[in-house]
Amino acid sequence: MNPFDAASPFDARYYFADATFFAKLSRYVSENAQVRYLARVEAALAQTLADLGVCPRSAAEEITQAAEAVTPDEVYEEERRIQHNIRALVNCMGKRVSAEAKPYVHLFATSADIMDTARALSLVDVTRDVIVPDLIALERQLIAMARAHAATLQMGRTHGQHAVPMTFGFAVALYVSRLGQRIEMIVQSAKNLRGKFAGAVGAYNALRLLSAKPAEVEAALMRKLGLVPPEISTQVTQPEYIADYVYALTSCWGVFANIADDFRHLQRSELRELRDKKANDPNSQIVGSSTMPHKVNPKDFENVKSMWKAYMPRLTTVLMDQISEHQRDLTNSASMRYVMEHVAAFAYAIQRLSQTLTAVEPDAVRMREVLDAGKDPITAEPLYVLLAMYGHPAAHEKARVLARDARLQQRPLSQLLREDASIATYLAKMTPDQLAVLDDPGQYLGASVDRTRELCDLWERKIAAIEKS
Repeated sequence: MNPFDAASPFDARYYFADATFFAKLSRYVSENAQVRYLARVEAALAQTLADLGVCPRSAAEEITQAAEAVTPDEVYEEERRIQHNIRALVNCMGKRVSAEAKPYVHLFATSADIMDTARALSLVDVTRDVIVPDLIALERQLIAMARAHAATLQMGRTHGQHAVPMTFGFAVALYVSRLGQRIEMIVQSAKNLRGKFAGAVGAYNALRLLSAKPAEVEAALMRKLGLVPPEISTQVTQPEYIADYVYALTSCWGVFANIADDFRHLQRSELRELRDKKANDPNSQIVGSSTMPHKVNPKDFENVKSMWKAYMPRLTTVLMDQISEHQRDLTNSASMRYVMEHVAAFAYAIQRLSQTLTAVEPDAVRMREVLDAGKDPITAEPLYVLLAMYGHPAAHEKARVLARDARLQQRPLSQLLREDASIATYLAKMTPDQLAVLDDPGQYLGASVDRTRELCDLWERKIAAIEKS
């Protein structure tokens, strides 16, 4: 396929454009892959029936070989002829086996038994093989950045205004924690993905002809595929399993978008606390604007947020797919197919954010400049707290008035408070360390450094445990 013929910009610009990314994802999320997962479930079904003595082992082996040999092209061609995707697969497999084996292809199954199980299986595989390893690599990337800058002073901001000092490593540690918790949720939701083998309305009508305990047959098939059996189903698996999984991905994507927003704002001309390495690369040929030759834009961070904006609303579609009339209708048939694109785009977002973080570097000198230039008003908070600690009855109001007067008089707050006789007795009670914070609020860091290192240690242990599980 020529990627420029694709209707989806995701396919044209990202999926087909990166050969390594395509090779990593296509075996799980492509239409080719989906047909092969369907065939894999049909093969496992035959092997399960052979385990139960229903199907000769030789027939099960024939069906397994047919499942491995069937091609998406022939299945799609058969579907065009008969207008049914699973029966098309069954017909194509049936053509490849003997007359003795043919009766056992798809025996006892309804279409959704195969489709829902195959979807769960592909999502489990791509999560284990691609999504989680890439997320863990990204988490370690953030941990390394947080550790390296655990003591790098930075002005903290709330509402876009200077708040109180912290460290850049502490700011990154927040994302270490947020991403780590999303990884845990993705792992857990993937483990809870379910298939089914319960027939046309989920009541095991056909399987009951085989066994007095048909749920045990279903469980045997799920175990063979490495899936958890469902508690109960209709013709389709309970939709909350997929909804929980897609929510886990989407909420994680929101963390990416927040990182991207914070970091690109730190690259703003008036801040310049984060540098784009390519801006100082003498060999760079990157163009930032079609008319402004000097521009070097944070377009990669912007891409991460833009992709989140494109795919986050699709969670609504997945939630709408919770609703199915009676035992099943087909209103989720087309919409559920887009779950695989959602997964592929999420995988791309991991890769794009990781590459973007590699391409930037914190400017510790500039962060210190910004902190030093704006730190004096910050004295108001430790002043208020210390005055209150030592019994001042209106500490907050006193600190507020002093901060206001310092602004109006254009004088340092740290100097003005020393001249105020009404608080002299309170200042006299303060320790040298406390007074030092009032003289240099740049020291007012709280537990930024220690908490950063503690969080990094914690998530190193947690992701190591996830890797072993």
